Amino acid sequence: MDAPLAGYRSDFQNFKRRLPVGAECLPNGRGVHFRVWAPRRERVEVLIETPHGHTLHELEPQAGGYHAGVVEAAHAGTRYKLKLAGGEAYPDPASRYQPEGPHGPSEVVDPAAYNWSDEAWPGLPLHGQVIYELHVGSYTGPGTWAAARQQLATLAALGVTAIELMPVAEFAGSYGWGYDGVCWFAPTRLYGRPDDFRAFVDHAHAMGLGVLLDVVYNHYGPEGCYLREFSEDYFSKRHGSEWGETPNFDGPQADAVREMVLANAAHWVEEYHLDGLRLDATQGIHDDSETHLLQELGQRVRQAAGHRATLIVNENEPQQASLVRPVERGGIGLDMIWNDDWHHSAMVVATAQDEAYYTDYRGHAQEFVSAARHGFLYQGQWYRWQGRRRGSPALDIEPARFVHFLQNHDQVANSGCGERGHLQTSPALWRALTGLLLLGPQTPLLFQGQEFASSAPFVYFADHPATLAPQVAQGRRDFMAQFAHLAQPDMQARLSEPARRATFERCKLDHHQRESGPHRQAWEMHRDLLRLRREDATLRHAQRERHATDGAVLGDEAFVLRFFGEHGDGSDDRLLVVNLGRALHLDPAPEPLLAPPESCAWRVLWSSQDPRHGGIGSLLPDAAEQDRVIPGRELPRPFDNWRLQGETTLLLAPGRAA
Repeated sequence: MDAPLAGYRSDFQNFKRRLPVGAECLPNGRGVHFRVWAPRRERVEVLIETPHGHTLHELEPQAGGYHAGVVEAAHAGTRYKLKLAGGEAYPDPASRYQPEGPHGPSEVVDPAAYNWSDEAWPGLPLHGQVIYELHVGSYTGPGTWAAARQQLATLAALGVTAIELMPVAEFAGSYGWGYDGVCWFAPTRLYGRPDDFRAFVDHAHAMGLGVLLDVVYNHYGPEGCYLREFSEDYFSKRHGSEWGETPNFDGPQADAVREMVLANAAHWVEEYHLDGLRLDATQGIHDDSETHLLQELGQRVRQAAGHRATLIVNENEPQQASLVRPVERGGIGLDMIWNDDWHHSAMVVATAQDEAYYTDYRGHAQEFVSAARHGFLYQGQWYRWQGRRRGSPALDIEPARFVHFLQNHDQVANSGCGERGHLQTSPALWRALTGLLLLGPQTPLLFQGQEFASSAPFVYFADHPATLAPQVAQGRRDFMAQFAHLAQPDMQARLSEPARRATFERCKLDHHQRESGPHRQAWEMHRDLLRLRREDATLRHAQRERHATDGAVLGDEAFVLRFFGEHGDGSDDRLLVVNLGRALHLDPAPEPLLAPPESCAWRVLWSSQDPRHGGIGSLLPDAAEQDRVIPGRELPRPFDNWRLQGETTLLLAPGRAA
């Protein structure tokens, strides 16, 4: 920060804190400044661990319930706790590192000690992104920052542009998804030290990859959260959550809690050079203040990044488009939002099942055309599954702001046994859906291992103590029971126990798989698609302009998307022809979007039936044009006008007519 905090006395030769709370090293080894918000405590002391025991150092009470002071004997690497008057000693709520987990002592970390090499890194702009969701603990066998760093060159070669890390804030246990973090400023000790995280980001930037971090501000984790010892006002008395107790963003004393969260967001960007955040379940971030916390968070992140471009992605189950609408147009001003609608339609097609939250989707061609043109399918219509209206108008939101996916951590795990999508449908249909995802105008997201059709499942795992584990396991079974087939006793018995280490170990990726067989074919298909997405000017144009995409339904499961090029004469248009059902014969074909530009004929740029990707070979859908290129064969009459191979996606471009 550029100026001393309000209420902070700069008694240390103009030392200026980076953040309002936590332990920060003074220059030249002159000690460590500690600051904590504990309004219910009259006295707070820093308990410093030494080789011979411990020492106590009292902090000075400040306005607003803060306690602060310098401990000259402390330095980077010092372990400490905060001892509260009339109570025990606890970890620092803003600890930068917990080497023994959330119950142990905090460790002083000097973020300025790391020697960065990414000064020229520009950050992540809105357009042109391909996001890759990654869970560090299961991404490799060792499950460390160092091991994950070894895979970055491969991700860059694939065509990924941004890694989205599942939460890494310190949590209890030896493995978990990370959504029950309790030490929000401390990257978990399970994956390495803080500087190992910095080295991961630094190397990613060197590879041309941005890094986003999933953060959870909608609830506190159930184990290892000691905030109540410092103040009851950390917790909301007005709002609740299905996941746990929620932060107080709009009640009495909320200012300090809001400032802690805003500082947390900024610290990830400043101290770890992250390129933005993914906000978990923003519908659970309750704030009735005049200015919503999320609006301030977006502004704080951009300030922290300086010249670097940042992205703030958010998950929002009710699909509130205002979250990604600019502030000057009445929105919150975030950058991207997950589109569950697209995923649900795709999985209804892939699996032929429509239970639970898939109830209001048919997987019909109209849904994919509407999603390509307008993003959300539900923008205020009645939603039978929830018994209320879903979504809000989003017709003004540009395509790149919607994140589309076939897989993510939740959706793979919600399949019951954690099966990947390619194992739940036919290979041809999965290739066709993959082509639709990666060539469509919205921002695509891949989940770790999806790119090489990993055989590893991904299920819910969480290392909770024996007192909590049975409740968590039962909660998971109850949640899965919303799917009628998973509510059956034989399937309930097959659901994995989250607290078993074997559950976690089964989810680890084997990156050697991508080197051979169908796994190699899948990897090369994803690479080829992402190269097309990156290099084709018309596809890039469609990501920026809402009106650059049109579409038409050709059958219940077949449709066409036309991407209009910048030339305006059709010469650089692209046609995405998708048939997710059986072979379709169109005669006649009275759909003008199918017509090639004048004096041109369509040619195939990419096909999901390419034998290199495991397909059966491609036919040009314009049957008359196809027959003209077969030597010695006359054009039959009558014959198909257009014929679409079953379970096939084709990308077509204009070429010279025969």
